[in-house]
Amino acid sequence: MTSRIYSHGTQRDGEQLRRDGWRNGMLAVSVSDQRLTTLEREAIRAIGERLYGGAHGKGA
Repeated sequence: MTSRIYSHGTQRDGEQLRRDGWRNGMLAVSVSDQRLTTLEREAIRAIGERLYGGAHGKGA
C-alpha cells in the first residue's frame, strides 16, 4: 500500500535527521559515537541519566 500523502517524499538517513534537529535546537547523539572524546561521552551519559534516568533510560 502506498501513501498518497508521502508518495513523493524521500527518507532521510539518521545522520541527516540529527543535523536537521541540531539546526532546530535539538541534539541527538550516541554515547558510543567515536567522534567524541571519552570526556565528551561521559558528559553526554551524565546528562542523559540526569534527564531520563539510569542507563539507557531505565529507572527513575
